[in-house]
Amino acid sequence: MRILLHICCGNCAIYPVKVLREQNHQLAGYFYNHNIHPYQEFSKRLATTREYAEKVQLPVTYDEEYRLEEFLAAVATDPRNRCEHCYQSRLLATAKEAQRQGFEGFTTTLLYSRYQKHQEIVDFGRQLASEYGLFFHYEDFRTGWNEGIRISKEMGLYRQQYCGCIYSEKDRYAPRKKPG
Repeated sequence: MRILLHICCGNCAIYPVKVLREQNHQLAGYFYNHNIHPYQEFSKRLATTREYAEKVQLPVTYDEEYRLEEFLAAVATDPRNRCEHCYQSRLLATAKEAQRQGFEGFTTTLLYSRYQKHQEIVDFGRQLASEYGLFFHYEDFRTGWNEGIRISKEMGLYRQQYCGCIYSEKDRYAPRKKPG
């Protein structure tokens, strides 16, 4: 099957690309990540995705527009539900791009992360597939978590320390109040 893989970053693509190629899918990537902030982090992840894609000869379509205001406007009034918007908007962009380029299906590297809301991603991916006449390829890529980390280190790829949005950066680095 011809599958378009939404890529959140080069590191998270390693294991899904390996598995999908082993299954003999014709694979291409799509980098669309309006959630990644600040700009320097966005630039690093874009560059790392380019570096990885070149090393493994993966064709990738890159959306390089930095959409800080668009993302923040969508989540600022309810940051606790930002992940839902993030999943939906990136999968929607991927489904549209897959349809535009004539792919049969799509999937996402978000299914690789242990930190994402897996079932929400699957449910929305399947909904979009139905709406766009595509197949949503579901695979629990979390099984390759350690392998992907090992390979990314061997490849010398930049490894980010938080999911991507400014809120997740805060969750990762800001001191937390202790209960009581």
